[in-house]
Amino acid sequence: MDSRTVALIRTTFKAVAAEEGGPEKLARSFYAILFTEYPHVRDFFPAALDAQRDRLVKAIAYVIDRLEEPERLLPFLAQLGRDHRKYGVVADHYVAVGNSLKSALEAYAGTEIWTDEVGRAWDEGIGVIAGTMIEAAEGETTPPVWTGTVIEHREVLRNLAVVRLKLDQPMQYAAGQYMSVQIPSRPRMWRYLSPAIPANANGELEFHIRGVTGGWVSPAMVGHSRVGEQWLIGSPLGGLGVPRNTRRKMLMIGCGTGIAPLRAQLMAMTARRSNPKVDLFVGGHYPCDLYDLEVLSQLACANKWLTVHPVTESTENPWWHFDNSEEAPEYPGLQPRVVGQIGKIVASHGSWEDRDVQIVGAPSMVQTTKFRLMAAGTATQNIRHDPLF
Repeated sequence: MDSRTVALIRTTFKAVAAEEGGPEKLARSFYAILFTEYPHVRDFFPAALDAQRDRLVKAIAYVIDRLEEPERLLPFLAQLGRDHRKYGVVADHYVAVGNSLKSALEAYAGTEIWTDEVGRAWDEGIGVIAGTMIEAAEGETTPPVWTGTVIEHREVLRNLAVVRLKLDQPMQYAAGQYMSVQIPSRPRMWRYLSPAIPANANGELEFHIRGVTGGWVSPAMVGHSRVGEQWLIGSPLGGLGVPRNTRRKMLMIGCGTGIAPLRAQLMAMTARRSNPKVDLFVGGHYPCDLYDLEVLSQLACANKWLTVHPVTESTENPWWHFDNSEEAPEYPGLQPRVVGQIGKIVASHGSWEDRDVQIVGAPSMVQTTKFRLMAAGTATQNIRHDPLF
């Protein structure tokens, strides 16, 4: 697309998004038009669309911000196309989605913004997006969905569980990627999770899952899933674990279950002959939130290139955390635990200008930590995180 086309698309979307409640209104209008004009596609979506609407707007914003960066955008769209095979999506469905999105945008933009030229620009943009996704989906030879049987379900905390699955066939993915997961009790509701171990020939996956208060899926995964249950797994997504430079030093920052994709990468790195220096900051609100220190200790003791820095915001555990041991275990090979906000702690060490940086955790933590690092002198292009944050 030429610069004029990109500018028209971007300006239109920004104008709609800038209105009070604009993104939510756009998403609601899109789904209303889609389900009215193409009622047969309703079965592809969950009954509750709150999370779906939020993710839709974030995905559109991410794509529009990168229309002039095909080297980043096209692989992202190709991954989405391969992932959407799990729904049974075909080319006609992309036409329905494109037409509905264009109609929703036109309705909110109004005649002062929406012109014939703007309409043609969106036709071209939607064509590129849909074409890339369709081509990737049609060219993929892996299964559209894997079936995983739960072989272990271990509650680590009141609201956190470690779940191991055995896939019906091995899946190839880069350590650090994530994938969509559906459980039997929540049909058509897909939750995105990152494996905590690298891909292996046995087809085993391990997920660390925190139950989100008020969530539809994660509380059921944590509190009600059982051994023998069969989950559905979509195609791997994301580029967090794809190294830019295997010789460049790394800074990894993870909070809560955000440690999972980072730990998977560290495990994968142990199979190499040599690795650059890696500093891992692992954080949580309470000491008990650092639930994976035993594994991280083992990795740090066995690999001198790895330094692990535990960080918590509180010195004491919450009232509901019961530990029958008299004292918290001491794990060798770890730096002394520091108390404070993880972004502030990491930034206090300097600019980390010689590092490739990865941040994983809640969106607010990711953004706060990213801004603190940038303020300390870390170059923006050296910082990576989930693309939809």
